[in-house]
Amino acid sequence: MTPLGPAFFDRDVVTVARALIGVTLLVDGAGGEIVETEAYDREDPASHSFSGPTARNAAMFGPPGHAYVYLSYGIHWCLNLVCREEGHGAAVLIRALEPTHGIGAMRERRGLQSDKLLCSGPGRLSQALGVTRRLDGVALDAPPFRLLCGEASRRMVRDGARIGITKAMDRPWRFGVAGSPYLSRPFPRP
Repeated sequence: MTPLGPAFFDRDVVTVARALIGVTLLVDGAGGEIVETEAYDREDPASHSFSGPTARNAAMFGPPGHAYVYLSYGIHWCLNLVCREEGHGAAVLIRALEPTHGIGAMRERRGLQSDKLLCSGPGRLSQALGVTRRLDGVALDAPPFRLLCGEASRRMVRDGARIGITKAMDRPWRFGVAGSPYLSRPFPRP
């Protein structure tokens, strides 16, 4: 497996969101294969970067290949991977993983045994991986992160509407492995 560096992320956010499907994401050795992502860009009214830089979204305007971590609804941490050139404000939300590494640690953090529910959703995923605000702005090509690209996945990648937003809902910027039991929500049938 080949580690991903900053150059992988220095591209259009939609391209990166699709390309991340099948990549192995590890945080301190726990994680698995990315099965669901969502793209967010500065020109996107649903994006945290739409209104410009703030203290909360500063990492999103940083260099590509870094983490942007924010608290959603005051309860769930969400992990995003910053894309495009520094200052642009684009990131990919990691929505779901198929757990493959450090499953015991993830079960302990989540307090459950069901592998299907360990990382199916951005809040669950972050809790399982131990992601908190402390990782905001951290480079993705250095510990505690490892992003590894293996063979191209033979599984079909679907696209569709993003989840839980009220603006720009018509953009098909959600990507995932068709039929994966680890998705946060199944894709509608074609």
